[in-house]
Amino acid sequence: MGDLLNTIHKKLRRLHYRLPGYEARQAMRRAMTQLPNGSMQMYVEDYTMMSPSRLAALERGVRSVVRRGVAGEVMECGTARGGSGALMALWLKRLNTPKKIYILDTFEGIPAPTRADPDYDRAVAFTGDFKGELDQIAAMYERFGVLDRAVFVKGKFQDTLPTLDVPPLALLHLDADWYESTMVCLNHLWDKVTPGGVVQFDDYGSWEGCKKAVDEFFHTRGITDALHFIDRDGRWVMKTK
Repeated sequence: MGDLLNTIHKKLRRLHYRLPGYEARQAMRRAMTQLPNGSMQMYVEDYTMMSPSRLAALERGVRSVVRRGVAGEVMECGTARGGSGALMALWLKRLNTPKKIYILDTFEGIPAPTRADPDYDRAVAFTGDFKGELDQIAAMYERFGVLDRAVFVKGKFQDTLPTLDVPPLALLHLDADWYESTMVCLNHLWDKVTPGGVVQFDDYGSWEGCKKAVDEFFHTRGITDALHFIDRDGRWVMKTK
């Protein structure tokens, strides 16, 4: 169902741009963003490849941890062109919370997978793709008025996480794609997530290495928290302890 809804959304979006009345529809969409729980996806949709359902899950996650008073900051590992992180930052601003968002990425495109990825032969073709320039992403945050909330950390997770002073985390978004990248993030960050915090996986259903890493980590650590379905690719979990 999630894939069907995403396909329908893409077709409707193409029609939205082409049919007469575009400006009126945009004005209506902007008005809808002002509702208490009105989605702000329209502001970042040109800067992300994430599905509307996964973006909506991030919006719900930010609202949830803020309104429940879950201690900690927000972190995104893997940001591509920056839209999903910016969306979360916009919600932090709207909710008037002092929480910051940490954005970790190479900002040079996705690193190569390893032979630990079961679908290596398919995955390796994407090496260097999904590149977002740090200065362009920072400029987008500034246009949205949320640059002061962002902490950008440039480099591979394997290089940056071992020396990063990671704060407690209320929400962790892992868009790490490959087995090694996902496992490094889980090993360094899971214990930083506050009980009651939310972890969202962008690639669980799309890349076998991500699924393998998550399943192995949960099994090894004896984690029984339920993975909730978002769409074909995305899953989220609330950490209980």
